[in-house]
Amino acid sequence: MEGEAILDLSVLRLGHRVDRDKRMTSHLGLTARAFGANRVILSGDNDKTPLETWKSVTARFGGDFECRYESKPMSWLKSFSKSGGKIVHLTMYGKPWNESICDIPQNGDIVIVVGGTKVPGELFGIADYNVAIGNQPHSEVAALAVFLNTYLGPVDAENFAGGEVSVLPSEDGKILLTNDDR
Repeated sequence: MEGEAILDLSVLRLGHRVDRDKRMTSHLGLTARAFGANRVILSGDNDKTPLETWKSVTARFGGDFECRYESKPMSWLKSFSKSGGKIVHLTMYGKPWNESICDIPQNGDIVIVVGGTKVPGELFGIADYNVAIGNQPHSEVAALAVFLNTYLGPVDAENFAGGEVSVLPSEDGKILLTNDDR
């Protein structure tokens, strides 16, 4: 529809710790990509490994997914908010997701913040939405997947065009198609 704002969705991994969070952060970015985010932003320890993983998977399996490092995430979030972007903070202390998800705009610039270490208390104040998938300790990857699947709905396979390979769904095993097979 003409004049309709487009949704631009980022996921900010707040407080990545290279010694502790390698796999979790890697999986968080892969989940963001697979469930429809436009980009993932890494903060905390400046670790190139997850960035390389996300770029490699995107090249291999397609899509238009960006990733980068942010050295000053709280300053970046404040600037993002001042420019009109909306901040969604996934936290087990927030309002239940099924009560708050319909209030979150479906267009414009949105960033979903997922913590690794203890998040600064000021994040609760600058976030437009503090959202809980559950009020018990759980995986931030699971919380992101539940949130994105509910917020965006199923992701169309066309979102992952241009890769070296694609997966052909099958009940009988793994089927990968290469560019030569398509």
